[in-house]
Amino acid sequence: MKNGKRYTEIAGQIDRSKLYEVEEGLALAVSTAKAKFDETVELHLRLGVDGRNADQQVRGVVVLPNGTGKSVRVLVIARGDKADEAAKAGADYVGADEIVSKIQNENWLDFDVCITTPDMMGVVGRIARVLGPKGLMPNPKSGTVTMDVVKAIQEAKAGKVEYRLDKTNNIHVVIGKVSFGKEKLLENYEALMNAVIKAKPAAAKGQYIKNVTVATSMGPGIKLNARS
Repeated sequence: MKNGKRYTEIAGQIDRSKLYEVEEGLALAVSTAKAKFDETVELHLRLGVDGRNADQQVRGVVVLPNGTGKSVRVLVIARGDKADEAAKAGADYVGADEIVSKIQNENWLDFDVCITTPDMMGVVGRIARVLGPKGLMPNPKSGTVTMDVVKAIQEAKAGKVEYRLDKTNNIHVVIGKVSFGKEKLLENYEALMNAVIKAKPAAAKGQYIKNVTVATSMGPGIKLNARS
């Protein structure tokens, strides 16, 4: 597929053979973003682990200090008092069996985060095949299966992101918007990298972080000199 003229021009400003220092690379990503919308900034990490082994999985959550720049739509599946708490805390959607049926029968997925209480997991399990592939299935490790629905909603709205290894041993995470500027992106970058480094499996051998690339929605990847 042939790249457009604008993409080619931007790519010409980036040295593909160079490892940019983090601040320089982030600044370059911001300065070369010329789309008519506020482009998303993503970080792509290749790790020196083998995700096929259970003891080398890398997964966790981190609250980015400056959020993601995205308005997060939160669904809470709960009953009774917890449903009332969720509504008061600002959840966009709250429900129980009727919401599960809507997802199951209508493939309704107009939300970004799904939070539930432990007692509802039996019901939520009915839609695991729908939510799982979309990365929306509630999980205790990510803090989305909890009795403290208020805290979970607040964190989700504040910019909590989940990072996890894919089948090719890569992690892909949004760290903000171009409009954040270099400094705020750097703060988010450091928060994410610190979390991933702390999550290094004991079974991992050799170089843990193989390479790091930052890219905007419409721009080419910029390789960063991330030491690990």
